[in-house]
Amino acid sequence: MSITTTPADILSALNWRYACKVFDATKKIPIETWAALEQSLVLTPSSYGLQPWKFLVIQDAALRESLVPHAWNQRQVADASHLVVLTVKTEINEADVDAFLSRMVEVRGGSAESLAGFRQMLTGSLEQGYMTKDWAKQQAYIALGQLMLSAALLGLDACPMEGFVPAKFDEVLGLEKEGLTTAVLCPVGYRSADDRYATLPKVRFEAGMVIEHR
Repeated sequence: MSITTTPADILSALNWRYACKVFDATKKIPIETWAALEQSLVLTPSSYGLQPWKFLVIQDAALRESLVPHAWNQRQVADASHLVVLTVKTEINEADVDAFLSRMVEVRGGSAESLAGFRQMLTGSLEQGYMTKDWAKQQAYIALGQLMLSAALLGLDACPMEGFVPAKFDEVLGLEKEGLTTAVLCPVGYRSADDRYATLPKVRFEAGMVIEHR
């Protein structure tokens, strides 16, 4: 495989992106472009590879409007082309481990028996209380970062959002019965010409203050 993206391309995309505050509600992401972004979510790495999440793409306009009051009335939730609600499992158990191992066998071949040692390690982590809901939420932020970078490389705007009431999102979206809870939001679309934040310079500490070579 030949990688054609250059270091300059990545830095250009990262310098261009910002947390979009005002989306152009008239602009929609093309189907094939959105399909690539969904695959970027599917391809997100996670601890142990367990993928303790489900990504909800909310397209129903009325449903999105009903979520706005529970997101501190931030219009990005309704006005962006697409709204991704990154949810995670409220409980991880042995059934989740076995589902993952079954998928490993399906994709890579081999047998469940050959993965017995790996299964024992995973169930041991379960018993030690390592794989909690908070752990799952940390995994969701890996997916958020991958989605945001993928969007920027495609010239799309995104806005990571923690400003919302998770319990209300869970209630409106009926997540409790699915054993899920909302971790973080990410509207994706196209910036409005009226968003003054788009032209403000980034405020970042100098590299020497946040990166240290040892």
